[in-house]
Amino acid sequence: MISFLASLRSPRRLLPLGVLGGLALAVLPAASAQATPLINTDACDNATLTQPFQQFGDPSYYKLVPGGDFEGSLSGWTLSGAKRMSGSEPFGATGTVGGSSLYVPAGASVQSPYTCVDAAYPTFRFFGRNNGLLSIVAVSIVYKEPLLGTTTLPVGLFALSGSWAPSAGMTTLSLPQGILDAVLTGQTPQVALRFTSVTGSSQIDDVFIDPHMMR
Repeated sequence: MISFLASLRSPRRLLPLGVLGGLALAVLPAASAQATPLINTDACDNATLTQPFQQFGDPSYYKLVPGGDFEGSLSGWTLSGAKRMSGSEPFGATGTVGGSSLYVPAGASVQSPYTCVDAAYPTFRFFGRNNGLLSIVAVSIVYKEPLLGTTTLPVGLFALSGSWAPSAGMTTLSLPQGILDAVLTGQTPQVALRFTSVTGSSQIDDVFIDPHMMR
């Protein structure tokens, strides 16, 4: 099973998880005259919604991150020492059992393409397993902040077992980020997900974002 361990230090620019919320509250009064809704729960794209984790007791509907099944083009994905390899999660979360996943050896990282999120997209989940001895994967979200530029926010460290298993739900912080973007740019925020293997080697597969308010 994949279990929560600890918070992460990253060499990239990091902010504490509470900073976005504080900034959002600070700019709320200035937003009263704006036409853009501060809290948007509409679908931000036309992605297909499915229930990939229903067999694990999670009936929520999710959208697949672009290319997140690793079966086709990896356009938009950034692989730093990682590569596609044979072997997929065996549960058929995308509707069929695939044939590929991402191999992330120790020290390597992979970042997804940016995809739109708003208050309707609060969490994400994925499948993972180790590919040897104990493996630890650091997971972060990446936003292009209106004021700070590209900003990386750690959301957890996870230990992977030798068997494929789904992660717990992890936050996208899309609510405070959506408020900030609505106030400062009037646009829907875009998030990327980053996976970094801290120790051991890992496989990552089928990465989904949960629009749980869009049922």
